[in-house]
Amino acid sequence: MKRLTVLLILLAGIALCAGAVFASGDSDIDELKHQVVESYTEIVLASYQDSLQLAIELNDALIAFVNDPSTETLAAAREAWLASNEPYGQTEAYRFYGGPIDDEDGPEGLLNAWPLDEAYIDYVDGDMDAGIINNTEDYPEITKDLLISLNEVGAEENISTGFHAIEFLLWGQDLYEDSAGQRSHEDYASAPNAERRGQYLLITGELLVENLSDMVDQWNHANDDNYVWEFHDGPADVALTNMLTGIGVLAKSELAGERMFTAYDNQDQEDEHSCFSDNTHRDIITNFMGVSNVYLGSYTRVDGTVVEGAGLADLFVAIAPDLNAEMLELLELADQQVNDIFVPFDRAIVNTDSRPGVFDAVFTLQDVGDKLVELAASLDLVIDTALPE
Repeated sequence: MKRLTVLLILLAGIALCAGAVFASGDSDIDELKHQVVESYTEIVLASYQDSLQLAIELNDALIAFVNDPSTETLAAAREAWLASNEPYGQTEAYRFYGGPIDDEDGPEGLLNAWPLDEAYIDYVDGDMDAGIINNTEDYPEITKDLLISLNEVGAEENISTGFHAIEFLLWGQDLYEDSAGQRSHEDYASAPNAERRGQYLLITGELLVENLSDMVDQWNHANDDNYVWEFHDGPADVALTNMLTGIGVLAKSELAGERMFTAYDNQDQEDEHSCFSDNTHRDIITNFMGVSNVYLGSYTRVDGTVVEGAGLADLFVAIAPDLNAEMLELLELADQQVNDIFVPFDRAIVNTDSRPGVFDAVFTLQDVGDKLVELAASLDLVIDTALPE
């Protein structure tokens, strides 16, 4: 993550060229807008490609685990799940504007929907017969079509697929203050409905790969007649509005509000994003990284290579340099605060000493969202940072 030194260097460097950009006139500003849009599409593609690659590796680990359930193969599957969330968490910045991830046909609900009612999928403490897995009468065969058809049926928390369904199937309920969930590998070997549980887990892994493959296809410049060309070749101001909306909604409403303040306010681990694995602190960090990536025009791939180009910061130093400087300061502060949140998050929201740190991060992220509204206005653009209905 870019820390204070990098941000200060960026501030100094882009400030030097601000006067030249202003002097060049509207044509150069228009060209810079297109460059910002271009680099955004390259960053989006790279981060979805990374997400897909690690989802494939996760799927392979799930297959190995189901074929040979053991403490070791379960641990490997869990590690693969944690790794796969690192790039995917950053892709949350590409949502909330009707793009291919969450338009009316988008797969977001099948990929990362939450909160999840555990009893909808499998047994829970106090009800060993709960869930689709144990309901052999209504669901005699577990299939891909079945799980897709049951996702979010009857209630938003009736989640049947995606990252958090896999998370629950790997960790089980988190009933512990000092650890994540402690599901045993025996659930896939000798426990009731072990074979069905394995089938369920493998199908969710396959779906993850399929849906992320679709995202890569939609953002791949090598393909014809896909979303990236609509985004890239359309009016730059429309694309910029979408970019600002995506990171504005994520920062202020989704991350600061739904994913942090709700859990903080209720002091309930059931409201945290990755409650089974105790990985919510990484969700918060990677979501914020997605906001920063888009603003700065830079994404570090899982192999360490960097995809970068003109970012929103480059545009706003020419249009609204004071607002841009304020935004960079907010990003630096938010970076520090989200990385300083006590781990695990379900303890951070209840411990007296750690709660203020969560609260401070929430307010800074809200300020980031508000600053993005101001920055958009400097381009005569209007964005709404509230969650879509």
